[in-house]
Order: sequence, then structure tokens, then C-alpha cells
Amino acid sequence: MAKKGKGNRVQVILECTEQKATGVPGISRYITTKNKKNTVDRLERKKYNPYLKRVTVHKEIK
Repeated sequence: MAKKGKGNRVQVILECTEQKATGVPGISRYITTKNKKNTVDRLERKKYNPYLKRVTVHKEIK
């Protein structure tokens, strides 16, 4: 059997960008994975924000 390597997929946290500007309490965050070899820059996805009750842009943090 061949040995499996560490892999290229890493877990990243997506955080809402619009919520910080509005001052609504709470933090909308999602955890997902990405392939660090194919996607070297930060992820940006549209996800549902339960605090604002609408779909907003979530960007990858640290």
C-alpha cells in the first residue's frame, strides 16, 4: 500500500464582511475546505447571514 501524504486541502474560516460595517451584534462564520495548490488567494463566497437575515459576502480570514 502506498503512503498517503498530508494532502493539499486545508480548513478555512469564512467571515461576513457586511456585518462589521453595520454594527449588528454577533459574528456570522462558516468553516469550509479549499485546495491550497489550486486556490492560492483568499476565498470569497456568498453565504446566508442569520443575523442580517440575507445572503452576504463572506471572505476568508487568517
